[in-house]
Amino acid sequence: MDILGQDIMYLPGVGPQRKKMLKQELGIETFGDLLEYFPYKHVDRTKVYKVHELTGDMPFVQVVGRILSYETFEMGPRKERVVAHFSDGTGIMDLVWFNGGKYAKQHYLIGREYLVFGRPSVFNNRIQVQHPDIDDASKIDTSAMGMQPYYNTTEKMKKAGLTSRTVERLVKTLIERLTPQPETIPTFITGPRHLMSRDQALRAIHYPHDAKELEKARVRLKFEELFFVQLNILRYASDQRRKYRGYVFQHVGEVFNTFYHDHLPFTLTEAQKRVVREIRKDTCSGRQMNRLLQGDVGSGKTLVALMAMLIALDNGYQACIMAPTEILAEQHLRTIMDFLQGMDIRVELLTGIVKGRRRQEILDGLLDGTVRILVGTHALIEDSVQFARLGMAVVDEQHRFGVAQRAKLWGKSQNPPHVLVMTATPIPRTLAMTLYGDLDVSVIDELPPGRKPIQTTHVFDSRITSLYDSIRRQIREGRQVYCVFPLIEESEKIDLKNLEQGFEVLQQAFPEFRLSKVHGKMKPADKDTEMQRFARGETQILVATTVIEVGVNVPNASVMVIFDAQRFGLSQLHQLRGRVGRGADQSYCILVTPFKLSEETRKRIDIMCQTNDGFRIAEADLKLRGPGDLEGTQQSGMAFDLKIADIARDGQLVQMARDEAQQIIDEDPTCSSDKYALLWNRLKELRKTNINWGVIS
Repeated sequence: MDILGQDIMYLPGVGPQRKKMLKQELGIETFGDLLEYFPYKHVDRTKVYKVHELTGDMPFVQVVGRILSYETFEMGPRKERVVAHFSDGTGIMDLVWFNGGKYAKQHYLIGREYLVFGRPSVFNNRIQVQHPDIDDASKIDTSAMGMQPYYNTTEKMKKAGLTSRTVERLVKTLIERLTPQPETIPTFITGPRHLMSRDQALRAIHYPHDAKELEKARVRLKFEELFFVQLNILRYASDQRRKYRGYVFQHVGEVFNTFYHDHLPFTLTEAQKRVVREIRKDTCSGRQMNRLLQGDVGSGKTLVALMAMLIALDNGYQACIMAPTEILAEQHLRTIMDFLQGMDIRVELLTGIVKGRRRQEILDGLLDGTVRILVGTHALIEDSVQFARLGMAVVDEQHRFGVAQRAKLWGKSQNPPHVLVMTATPIPRTLAMTLYGDLDVSVIDELPPGRKPIQTTHVFDSRITSLYDSIRRQIREGRQVYCVFPLIEESEKIDLKNLEQGFEVLQQAFPEFRLSKVHGKMKPADKDTEMQRFARGETQILVATTVIEVGVNVPNASVMVIFDAQRFGLSQLHQLRGRVGRGADQSYCILVTPFKLSEETRKRIDIMCQTNDGFRIAEADLKLRGPGDLEGTQQSGMAFDLKIADIARDGQLVQMARDEAQQIIDEDPTCSSDKYALLWNRLKELRKTNINWGVIS
């Protein structure tokens, strides 16, 4: 049996109790799990400093010297601070213990030479190190110490004596027993890329000789991780393309041309034209289209999607558009009906509230082909919904639909329909490559002409009166205002109270204006009534939770006020901001927060004020929060349990891994070539592990 598959209990220094703790807290069950539990940092232990060289702002340092004396200071009942005065002949520093001082006095003897390691600070004009690591200097060869690894451990582990130092000793024991590890990537890939061997990297990631070797080990292990993720995604995409033929839309005909020449409300932007061309190329290629369309709120994605659907109609097929909420589905319906006004095209809406005879009429129309475009929610994928000839399926805000739900759309047609996936959540390229790796990506990166950039400002809640004055001015000029309060699932009751209180406060602040109120706990019909009142201009202020993040289009609303903005993620703030700026007037987004904010929150708010570019915001969000937190990535079915690579920070490596994987798939699409046998076998091994290799369809 391979040593890495052995039960962690049998590693000297572990035993049954520690085995239980390692499994519970870190998920470590085998020697291999421990080997791949990588340190989060290393500290250089090769240099020994003199006491007189130390300053309070240095990172970790080590000093060799002797303890001169101990002092003990009482700190309340059964608490004491123990201080050892320590010297190497060039000066005196203090070693301090708030816990474990009794142990220190017993074990670290006055007059004996010790190697002390820790982070220096200054107290009462003297250098001190709190809770230092101490070793007998006669037993330590400092020149051989190299870089010391530090491992993340939990509070529970620390209490049980499983500190970073203990984990380090266990790893050291394992590495001393480790036989040379087999290679997982052929040398014709690692050679030209100057990647070190896997065996060398696994040893050097824990115990590098210097910073350069550590960096090389990191690059090798990150590349390997990203490479197999990309290879898996591209293998899947290649299989799908070979397996499924796409309907061929041979021509652009009367429907499309009539719309383009007679009904197009404004000239398309260059970005929109480019995307339509990409879709046209896909749909006449003979392979099934799987395209992701990214574009900021208001960039004109729905118009592009409609034009794609009209190409399907021209070729004798039906089309559908699936939205995550009834409000958004209804908005799509209104938008499409407005665009197609005067054209003889039957468009219907199917959601959960369409029942009885009306529903039956729509189902019959789908079967006999008279319903040519169907707009709806996930009601579209119910078994009772059958199309005569579905050729184009548009999925909006796709991260809100599970993989299985989307796959059901495929069963609605003899061949899978062409799929266009739209999202207004801009996804950084590196993340899109991994999250939607099997989709071709199109981007609409310019706004329609005449749109003015939204001005975003940050206001502390202590200045609320002047904020109310500016809102009043905007409403008197004929504009409307959104006021959004946070809604966080874990504490909906508290947040609802926040909304209710906020509504009362705003009613008192603006007695001369009419207010609407919308939140997720309302009945859909009541919510819709309030939204419609605001859309018709009957109310001037809409007080809401994030339910308005998608699906409201009121060109006259020019002010978005977000209360407690510190409780929202960047992408969510950007989505909310996109509710305004839909008309020709200058629009404003005001982020209201308390004065006391964490460093990270300040950065988030600053980014929002600096830029309207959704992609820049998404990149920043990815760096601040990590991929797992980005809205929607959790439900997407794509794994992010990467052990060492970081999608946000390793963009170049993601690209490098992608290029290499693509080359292999191009050369060996059926995964059967002996040349790549090592890779296909490794991929099979990885797929058998508990890693979630699910992919997007």
